[in-house]
Amino acid sequence: MAKFAKWLGGGLGWALGGPMGAILGFALGSMVDESEVSVHSGNTTFAPRHSVNDFTASLLVLSAAVMKSDGKATKSEVEFVRNFFIRQFGEQKASQDMLLLREMLKRDIPVQDVCTQIKQFMPLASRLQLIHYLYGLSSADGHLHPSEISTIEQIAYYLGITSADMNSIKAMYYRDKASDYKILETTEDATDEEIKKAYRKMALKFHPDKVAQEGEEVQRAATEKFKKVQEAYENIKKRRGMN
Repeated sequence: MAKFAKWLGGGLGWALGGPMGAILGFALGSMVDESEVSVHSGNTTFAPRHSVNDFTASLLVLSAAVMKSDGKATKSEVEFVRNFFIRQFGEQKASQDMLLLREMLKRDIPVQDVCTQIKQFMPLASRLQLIHYLYGLSSADGHLHPSEISTIEQIAYYLGITSADMNSIKAMYYRDKASDYKILETTEDATDEEIKKAYRKMALKFHPDKVAQEGEEVQRAATEKFKKVQEAYENIKKRRGMN
C-alpha cells in the first residue's frame, strides 16, 4: 500500500494549525509511514504529541530551519538539541522529539510564516529565549556560522525582536571590546547613570521569572542569560571604577 500518512498529516495540520501544524503533521505522518515497515521488525515508533502553540514545537521547527541554513546538520548541533530536550523532558521524550526533528530537516521551513504564527501566541520573554537558544545551537561546534546567523536574524525580525535585543543576545556568544555594552543595550559613551539605568532595564527584561511557564530547562537558560547581564554590568563597573 502506498504511503500517504505524511501528506494527510501535513494537510490536516495546515487546516488545524497553520504552517506550524503543517510541519508537525507532515513530520508525524512520515513517522507513521516509517512505522509501517518497522512493525514487522518489532520496532514500532510512537510519535509524540505537540500543540502548534507550544514552546517545544517552536524550538523543533526553528532548530530545523537554522540547522538547514548552511546545507548540513552537524553532529554537534544534533547533540546540542538532544541534550537540551533530555534535560527538559527526559530520555524517552527527547528520543521522540529527535525523530520529529529528523523529519523536519527533510522539509523546507517557511520561516516567515512560522515566525508570524509563533509571534501571535508567544510572549516577548519567551521569544527572546528562542533566539538565545538558537545562538547556542549555532555555536555548538565553537563557531558562529554566517549563514546560520543570517537565518537567526531573519527569525528574530519576523518574531518582532528589536535589533538592540538581537545584538544583546549575540554579544553573549561573539565577544569584542564593546560586548558588555551591547549586552546592556547601551554604548561606551553612556554616562554612569545611564549604565545603571540600562542594567536595571535589562535585568527586568531577562529575569528568569518571565519564562516560568516554559519549564525548568528554559528557566535555567534564562538564568544563564540573566547572569551574563550581571557580568556585563560588573565588568563595566570595574572598568569605570563605578560604585
